[in-house]
Amino acid sequence: MKKFYISTAIAYTSGKPHIGNTYEIVLADAIARYKRLSGYEVYFQTGTDEHGEKIELKAREAGVSPQEFVDNLSLEIKRIWDIMDTTYDKFVRTTDKNHEKVVQKIFKKLYDQGDIYKGEYKGWYCTPCESFWTETQLNDGLCPDCNRKVHQTSEEAYFFRMSKYQDKLIDYINKHPEFIQPEARKNEMINNFLRPGLQDLCVSRTSFKWGIPVSFDQDHVIYVWIDALSNYITNIGYDVDFQSEEFNKWWPADLHLVGKDIIRFHTIYWPIILMALDLPLPKQIFGHPWLLFGNDKMSKSKGNIIYADDLVDKYGVDAIRYYLLHEIPFSSDGSITEDLVVERINSDLANVLGNLVNRTISMVKKYFNGIIPEIGPIESVDLILKEDVRNLKQKVDLKMDNLKIGEALDEIFKVLRKCNKYIDDTMPWVLAKDNNSISRLGTVLYNLLDAIRVCAILLQPFMPSTSKKICTSLNIEDRSFASADKENDLNSGIILNDLEPLFMRISK
Repeated sequence: MKKFYISTAIAYTSGKPHIGNTYEIVLADAIARYKRLSGYEVYFQTGTDEHGEKIELKAREAGVSPQEFVDNLSLEIKRIWDIMDTTYDKFVRTTDKNHEKVVQKIFKKLYDQGDIYKGEYKGWYCTPCESFWTETQLNDGLCPDCNRKVHQTSEEAYFFRMSKYQDKLIDYINKHPEFIQPEARKNEMINNFLRPGLQDLCVSRTSFKWGIPVSFDQDHVIYVWIDALSNYITNIGYDVDFQSEEFNKWWPADLHLVGKDIIRFHTIYWPIILMALDLPLPKQIFGHPWLLFGNDKMSKSKGNIIYADDLVDKYGVDAIRYYLLHEIPFSSDGSITEDLVVERINSDLANVLGNLVNRTISMVKKYFNGIIPEIGPIESVDLILKEDVRNLKQKVDLKMDNLKIGEALDEIFKVLRKCNKYIDDTMPWVLAKDNNSISRLGTVLYNLLDAIRVCAILLQPFMPSTSKKICTSLNIEDRSFASADKENDLNSGIILNDLEPLFMRISK
């Protein structure tokens, strides 16, 4: 089997993740499910980033130890990932003892080979972002990433010689155009960070203690860059002293899925760390856009945060999965409000999908006692629908291969809409009144059932529960993607099962 390793960025355990944070795990899950159904052996990794000054401060405010604080938050994050029906293979934590041990060995190796050296840091520091900035990088005296206050700091630290690998990384990016996606993110990294010249990176801290100690200098803890980023290799069996069979099987990763706000760390710092370790780089890093509340970034101070579990309680998992996957474009930010969620449920899920499946199955029950009819006379209107259904999987494959997940869903819903139009064009209720048209009615309803079958199979990665309900009602045993390429794959004479309710219209 072909292999596919996909990862999300590990979630920071400073607070409960909002719906924007949750988008990434749902996006990764849809890709992972699609690859499995396409015949790949998939390894899907997610987890939590649990060290740092911010967590030390929050634990102190909460009156608990940092370990207790991250234990609670890690459980909460995992609970929400599970609520969203995600199928990760491993949920990792940076407080795992094996991860800590290997990170210490990575740090020591980089120090021993001269890539890390001891010095002193003087400059501006943003605690929420855990980032250092020079005077020229500040935005009107504020952090350029989050626009919050920074404070001046000076402390002894270890530094990574970034500039040593700068030209090598630029050359790699230019020779591998697929490495950073979307294209605009690649241009941003090269023009804004690499070409102007990289500064050496601070990779240890002494001003707080909640981190992995530097093994040969206990006054220092290893900073987030080497600690958190290394999770992609420490959890698949990497060790400085040997490379396990599992590591050789899965590395390099096929896809790192990260938010556009942390793409710099994943496309500059992480590749350089890997180059220093003499390891291959991941095949692709996709910096996905944000989910905004209306037109604003979600923040507690603005009071515009929406949580995934609250939405799921109201509208169901698949409705929220559909919204997230459909409404956030490939390279530009998406938007969410509760009104928009309701609008999308009503227009797409209730009116298009739910209405089509309910109408079709109800007519089969009414006119053929719930038995899948045989194909009778064929007309040109049937051939047009059949052609659309026949081409659907290829179109969805193309969109998924290019990570255009929302557009892949659009292709499926285009066919569902055409099915609803096909009902209006063929008017089964009129055919049912004429005994001479019963065989023609059978053709129409069979074509609808078969089109629904293909759409339901292709919806599995995006809306797994909904897909299962439809497939169960149609008595489909073969739900493989290969079966979506088969025409007329429903057996006439099979009795349909009752359909569990899909989506009801919601009053605003």
